[in-house]
Amino acid sequence: MSSRTRAHTVKTAAGVTTVRIPRQRGRRSADPFVVVVPERPTLTRLALDAAARWLWKHRRALAPLALGVLALPITALLHVMAWWSALVLAPAAAGPLLWLGIAQRRRPAANGSVWGCRIAAALLGTSGLAWAASAAGFGPMAGPLELWWLLNLIAAQTTWLIVRRTAN
Repeated sequence: MSSRTRAHTVKTAAGVTTVRIPRQRGRRSADPFVVVVPERPTLTRLALDAAARWLWKHRRALAPLALGVLALPITALLHVMAWWSALVLAPAAAGPLLWLGIAQRRRPAANGSVWGCRIAAALLGTSGLAWAASAAGFGPMAGPLELWWLLNLIAAQTTWLIVRRTAN
């Protein structure tokens, strides 16, 4: 069998179909053309790509969700490696309430909406830090801490979306 008719094997990546066009006559020194045709992506891949694009497009709106989901493994690691960190986080839970008092004393709220936003921020901050202290001490999945985390997450995400929509 001559070298012209013998098929040459070319290694390609998995999932790629290659079509080889044999050498043209009269051009012995020219390399052959290789056309690479990738396979169509699966429906799962298309759905994951669409979800990733949607998440990237709305990444600022989903900031509290990302922080809340990130808080779970961090508190789990704190619980496993340094349970005493709960004793450090517990007094920090009073920080947002202290901030509310200082902010109200220095710059009193002119209207009810500012006062409401300050109270909501202080309550969410206090609740989040108290949950973090409890989760670091007892574990994030202990007892009612899962429900407390979920309620904090829903409240923070809702507040974030309302503030972003109404702020100019």
